[in-house]
Amino acid sequence: TDTTSEEDVKGAIQAVVDAWGKVDIVVNNAGIGGPQYSWEQVIAVNETGVYYGCLHSLIQMIKQGEGGAIVNLSSMMGISGTTTPVGPGGVGYAYHASKHAVIGLTRQFGLDGAPHNIRVNALCPGWIETPLLAPLKMSEELTKWMIEGAPMGRLGSADEIARAALFLASDDASFVTATHLVIDGGWTAR
Repeated sequence: TDTTSEEDVKGAIQAVVDAWGKVDIVVNNAGIGGPQYSWEQVIAVNETGVYYGCLHSLIQMIKQGEGGAIVNLSSMMGISGTTTPVGPGGVGYAYHASKHAVIGLTRQFGLDGAPHNIRVNALCPGWIETPLLAPLKMSEELTKWMIEGAPMGRLGSADEIARAALFLASDDASFVTATHLVIDGGWTAR
């Protein structure tokens, strides 16, 4: 699914309804970043894609009348800026802007969904061992900076993010909405 295409997102949601009868949980996880992408590409995937995912999931969940959960992937860059050893822009101005926008979208969709028992929350991962991080680990200096910047002294794992997403999607988070959960090994607390 091309998350930058509103029609593709609508089609994906309809495919879930056709296969399973309803949509209970949606995770908006598409994301790109780095110097190889333009401002427009990053904003389209990281911000517009999340908007379409939230909008059409919320419409479907309201129509169903059974509540639901939407989990958006933001980033620790969505709540703070960062300077890096690679100079101005660090991991990219568009990336930072798009991840700040995800938190704003999460809050607004969370408020709109709350009367319908639809919870909308965001995860804000720190430096996590994923393919998105691989291009940034281009030097020993930068990798060391990432690890030493986290008070826990390590990178996070994809499993740690998956477990946090599962929590936000579960009934254990039944009174949690319109907010974000930071999973960054303490990076943003410094």
